[in-house]
Amino acid sequence: MAEITLVEAVTQALAYEMQRDENVILLGEDIGLNGGVFRATDGLYKKFGADRVMDTPLAESMLAGLAIGMAAQGLKPVVEFQFMGFIYPAVDQLVNHAARMRNRTRGRLTCPMVARAPFGGGIHAPEHHSESTEAMFAHIPGLKVIIPSSPARAYGLLLAAMRDPDPVIFLEPKRIYRIVKQNVPDDGKALPLEQCFVLREGSDITLISWGASMHETLQAATQLEQQGVSAEVIDVASIKPLDMDTILNSVAKTGRAVIIHEAARSNGVGAEITSVINESGLLSLLAPVQRVTGYDTVMPYMKLEKHYIPSVEKIVNSAISTLEFA
Repeated sequence: MAEITLVEAVTQALAYEMQRDENVILLGEDIGLNGGVFRATDGLYKKFGADRVMDTPLAESMLAGLAIGMAAQGLKPVVEFQFMGFIYPAVDQLVNHAARMRNRTRGRLTCPMVARAPFGGGIHAPEHHSESTEAMFAHIPGLKVIIPSSPARAYGLLLAAMRDPDPVIFLEPKRIYRIVKQNVPDDGKALPLEQCFVLREGSDITLISWGASMHETLQAATQLEQQGVSAEVIDVASIKPLDMDTILNSVAKTGRAVIIHEAARSNGVGAEITSVINESGLLSLLAPVQRVTGYDTVMPYMKLEKHYIPSVEKIVNSAISTLEFA
């Protein structure tokens, strides 16, 4: 079995589900003949044809509206927005219609659509190409927000997203699209959308992250181990719904937590996790929860980009500071 990258796992999941379910339709800008800006749909146009892999105009609001109409009538559209920074014209449709379809019709209609978008920085992109605004969508009732951090989780979570009866925002960390390879069986097995993944067991401190920042978080855990620190590593994966049981159980074991995310610090998902730990796990804490995050600024251009993204050094230093708290 050949090892594949995260972006290839996305392609594999799309192909599997399109073969399994003829109601799965792909829509997006340049996803057909060109295979998408990051080639996530490469080869699917040739395999499934123009009726199921549709090139569309540069019109994000139209894309979302069209997908909602398709979903309400029994199809399962998967929309690719070229970058998360381009998704904002579609927010009206996603928030006011896709997220409310079940509630508005009292369950008569649902909206089984997936909105895919490459997100995050780290590829020396221009403005509007490096956003990490997952917290914005996580705040909306009716939307699920999923972020894979490995090829295996991209495959299993995307399958689950396409099979879910409600709208899913599926954010793909483009910085790690091709950085790691894994053996990913093309067996059609989905992963649960409402569950964190414990990637590494530990007893001294809990490191909590998601998306591309998992790469640095795992490296930090290795460095901490070399210093005699046993770090438990949790991949949140599902930003909404948020599996706090797994996180709270880990914090109860270690007594300390550091949360790492690339998104801006204020009002981020890290703040929500911290709040719930304080509400439900305060007596387990031996030190205040710390966050290692991006800054409350727009992602800078390439010369400063690496200073914005949480580094292994920052994560290790924050963990050591937490461990030294008296």
